[in-house]
Amino acid sequence: MSTQFKRVITYGTFDLLHYGHINLLRRARELGDYLVVALSTDEFNLQKGKKCYFSYEERKQLVEAVRYVDLVIPEQTWEQKATDVHELGISTFVMGDDWKGEFDFLREEGVEVVYLPRTPEISTTQIKTDLGLDRDAQQASE
Repeated sequence: MSTQFKRVITYGTFDLLHYGHINLLRRARELGDYLVVALSTDEFNLQKGKKCYFSYEERKQLVEAVRYVDLVIPEQTWEQKATDVHELGISTFVMGDDWKGEFDFLREEGVEVVYLPRTPEISTTQIKTDLGLDRDAQQASE
């Protein structure tokens, strides 16, 4: 019986790294032998309307320090996912379940697509709101 080396990929911003992120990375790594994290660049986050506390390079250092992560690459566009899957020999694509259904098209490429439940009691948005760092969210709730 042969065992196939399984590469897993996930995408995200990972700003204000917290235990919800660690849970996602741990569970993603448990699905394979090698975990690639595509980390949204500062420029891509601006296109998405996101403002980060930490720069791309700072976030990259934090994510690289997590023991479940084998490789960090830049995420620069929405469209790069299909290319990354092919170029990196990815077996499993993982995202949080708030993206459920959005990346099912990758199954047509022979990739397993898994949507993992988020850690419900924690989010970067909530941390920013609680600390007064997310003025837009704070003003919206007033």
